[in-house]
Amino acid sequence: MTTRIDRRHLLRAGLAAGLGALAGAAWPGRPARAAVADLSSASALEAARAIRDGAVSAVELTRHVLDRIARFNPKLNAVVALDADAALARARAADLALGRRQWWGPFHGVPITVKDTFETAGLTTTAGAPALRSHVPTRDATVVTRLRRAGAIVLGKTNVPIYASDWQSANAVYGQTNNPWDVARTPGGSTGGGAAAVAAGLSFLDPGSDLGGSIRIPAHFCGIYGHKPSLDVVPLRGHIPPPPGIPATPPSGLPVAGPLARSAADLLAALQVLGGPDGDEALAFRWTLPPPRGTRLADYRIGYVLDDPRAPVSSDQAPRLVDAVEALRKAARGSTRAGRRA
Repeated sequence: MTTRIDRRHLLRAGLAAGLGALAGAAWPGRPARAAVADLSSASALEAARAIRDGAVSAVELTRHVLDRIARFNPKLNAVVALDADAALARARAADLALGRRQWWGPFHGVPITVKDTFETAGLTTTAGAPALRSHVPTRDATVVTRLRRAGAIVLGKTNVPIYASDWQSANAVYGQTNNPWDVARTPGGSTGGGAAAVAAGLSFLDPGSDLGGSIRIPAHFCGIYGHKPSLDVVPLRGHIPPPPGIPATPPSGLPVAGPLARSAADLLAALQVLGGPDGDEALAFRWTLPPPRGTRLADYRIGYVLDDPRAPVSSDQAPRLVDAVEALRKAARGSTRAGRRA
């Protein structure tokens, strides 16, 4: 019999009790506030806004996500290395900073996870390889450093296939990760643990890496947003592979790093944080994300492939692709008419 986790239960179960209890537990002695709106399925930017506006503290939100990990992760096996104490300490620091009117960045106080191919100081980083079962880096990968500087709170690491080399997420170190919408299915790979965690409300954002689909496939399988940037926009220092201590050789052939999140706006904000040269290269040039080339859907040309004999599209998916293309075409026509009226 197929085991399923109900989507509504996964996103909303226990929120009234959970957040209400956390409001009193986060800062002892402070009156409990009314339960905040459901942030489990909110975007990272929405969570940061709630913290900035005082609707929830970073400690409250971090405890809430840790509680969700404790409840839902056993069936998903998405988060494979956890450092709750360090995350809560960082959350307290974020709240104290906010109390001094210090804002660390767009993800101030927001709990995130990190793909287990990016080295994270003080936290086991294996890339799914038994040979790295005891590898505890002393330095963060560039993407981790930049996310921390933007205010994010690192909860732990998310599962991958060995050396991020498959379209599923299972390995001999941590076992198999399951899709949150149907645990009998895969979340994809190689950023499968990250996609599953974000989709299930166990993380607000996860940096991934992609050579042949390792961001895009899990985002599709888990129903979230993912972005594979252009080559060398996001530095890969501290990513495994290559082996620890061996720098990625620029320019890259195909691998890139990029974000997975629950909204397109989160992807944009994350790319603005993650992008730009690293180390000595940062002394030579700067990178900024350019403004969009168009302001309407009609300003763009969108290519599509509805089928290919070498990679046939499933019969149940082909009509959905056709519908999506037609919806885009109608939306583009609508934006053209709106532009003419303006």
